[in-house]
Amino acid sequence: QVQLQESGGGLVQAGGSLRLSCAASGRTFRMGWFRQAPGKEREFVARITWTGSTTSYADPVKGRFTISRDNAKNTMYLQMNNLKPEDTAVYYCAAQGSISSGWDYWGQGTQVTVSS
Repeated sequence: QVQLQESGGGLVQAGGSLRLSCAASGRTFRMGWFRQAPGKEREFVARITWTGSTTSYADPVKGRFTISRDNAKNTMYLQMNNLKPEDTAVYYCAAQGSISSGWDYWGQGTQVTVSS
C-alpha cells in the first residue's frame, strides 16, 4: 500500500504561481493530478509516466501548468503559473500501483484558492 501526501496549496492572487508536491511512500508508476471545485465533479489536470518522458494536460491548464517528478525522492510536482480564479479547487494526486492498473492510490488533497 502506497500513501500519497500533497503539499504546497494556499491562497494566491490571480496571475500568481504555486508549486504543489506529492510525496509517495513507495514506488509508483504513472502519476497524476486531479482537482475538484465546489459543486463540481473531480476532473483530470495532468499526468506523467514513470520515466517522466511523457506528460499530458487538460486543455484549461495547457501552457500554464507543468508536471514533473523526481523518482529518487518518490515525489511528483505541479508547477502552476498564471493562476486564474477558476483554478480554485482541492487538488489531489493519484498514482498507479502497477503498470496495467488504474489510479490505485489517492492523496487527501490540498486546497488552492485563487483570488481575483
